[in-house]
Amino acid sequence: MTETTTPIEQPAADGPELSGVDLARVALHAAREAARKRGESEARAPRRRRTRVVQRDGREPAGFAAVLQGLMADRAWDVPAVGGTVLDRWPDIAAAIAPQLPTHVQAVAFHPEIGQLDLRPDSPAYATQLRLISARIVAAANESAGTDAVRSVRVLAVGAAPGSRPAAPTPVTAPDAPPAPMKTREMASPGFHQALAAHQAVAPPSRIDPSIAEAVERQTAAMRALSLRAFPEPEPVADDQPAPIEQARIERRRQADVSHAAALRRARAERAAREAGTAAAVPQPTTLGRTA
Repeated sequence: MTETTTPIEQPAADGPELSGVDLARVALHAAREAARKRGESEARAPRRRRTRVVQRDGREPAGFAAVLQGLMADRAWDVPAVGGTVLDRWPDIAAAIAPQLPTHVQAVAFHPEIGQLDLRPDSPAYATQLRLISARIVAAANESAGTDAVRSVRVLAVGAAPGSRPAAPTPVTAPDAPPAPMKTREMASPGFHQALAAHQAVAPPSRIDPSIAEAVERQTAAMRALSLRAFPEPEPVADDQPAPIEQARIERRRQADVSHAAALRRARAERAAREAGTAAAVPQPTTLGRTA
């Protein structure tokens, strides 16, 4: 086989010679014109930019409000309050959807664990309408509550809308019974008095043996005598006489004065002997007696 080469037509040399960039522009313009003629020009959809989500591991610093909101969302602490809000605001929510809806549909209950709102219509026509507009009811309830707690609507069987719950009756306390009179022996029955009289007539009176009573008296007297001997009563002291403690104190003071006088006499005698230079006989101190 022989390879046939087709010579490329050279542009006319009438104008200036085109550079590489100009040739690329000319080729691009020619391609666009050809595509426009073939009807293949299509508007490209803009490429969606992907947002990068930063995954946090929960250990980064966070504000107290953010932590508290996350904790309330995890524990669903605000869901019961939202349920009460949805039930209380149901007339306004229903009126925003259809003016006649609050009259024919009643919000019965809200289940916060699954986000389900129970509605009871009063006719099959409104039951069908509730099934058709359940998405609008969910959106209106969440918009009124400010959260996404309501996720589904359950249409109950057709029935009359229940009225407001009656208040719990206050328990009536029974009046206090009057206190019973205290029973005494005098108020007893005649049978009790007869039995008591028969018992007293049969029971012998208590008798004390004279010998035992005499022995008890002797023992008591002996114990009293031993107590007086061990702990004698102090003799009475007249008002003009000093007390025994004061008398002993005076006696000790007198003996101290006697000892002090004897010591002074001995010191004077020793001093006189030293001054005279003679070995004078030093009087021996007198032995003092001891008092009890």
